[in-house]
Amino acid sequence: MLDAGDRQVQSLAVMRHPNIVALGQLLDDAECEALINGARALIRRSSTFSDNNKKEVTHASRTSDGMFYQRGNNPWVTKVEERLSHLLSWPMENGEGMQILRYGPGAEYKPHYDYFSPGSTGTPQILKRGGQRVATVVMYLNTPEAGGSTVFPQSKFDSMPVKGNAVFFNYSRAHPVSRSLHGGSPVLAGEKWVAVKWYRERAFN
Repeated sequence: MLDAGDRQVQSLAVMRHPNIVALGQLLDDAECEALINGARALIRRSSTFSDNNKKEVTHASRTSDGMFYQRGNNPWVTKVEERLSHLLSWPMENGEGMQILRYGPGAEYKPHYDYFSPGSTGTPQILKRGGQRVATVVMYLNTPEAGGSTVFPQSKFDSMPVKGNAVFFNYSRAHPVSRSLHGGSPVLAGEKWVAVKWYRERAFN
């Protein structure tokens, strides 16, 4: 059991390289439902910025719908952020906003890295807002009927999407040597809701 401040969280599995920790009972049912209900009316097709960092574009490898809660957006978000900060010993101000994603049947996110590519022309501007991304927490807000695991293909590690559970992983270098390649496997039945927090090297603004 791990101390998260206001509750004890289960350590379900640990991998050392890459550093992956599967967490049990990080969120309770009320928190999961509140995060989903607050996002329903605001979600839209997930997108990313183009290489010049000036235009948002959708891309075929990411077929989810999503929205962002700004840091401290509401009491539910703040409570989860405080719990994560205590659990991970990571300053709250280093966290980006919380992204809520919905994956319908067949939707997936193909394997990718969460850090900003050092070779992209828009990266220097992004890094001014808190430095490079160094860690990710994926929190499962429901349990799909089938499919939807978080996969780490280089490590042959799968994190199953169970309501209230989560997976944490960090990457000390913005390079494939971090072995932090991961993806969301296709949802085979039902839908999958997740909340994602990314952490930066410094305070994010």
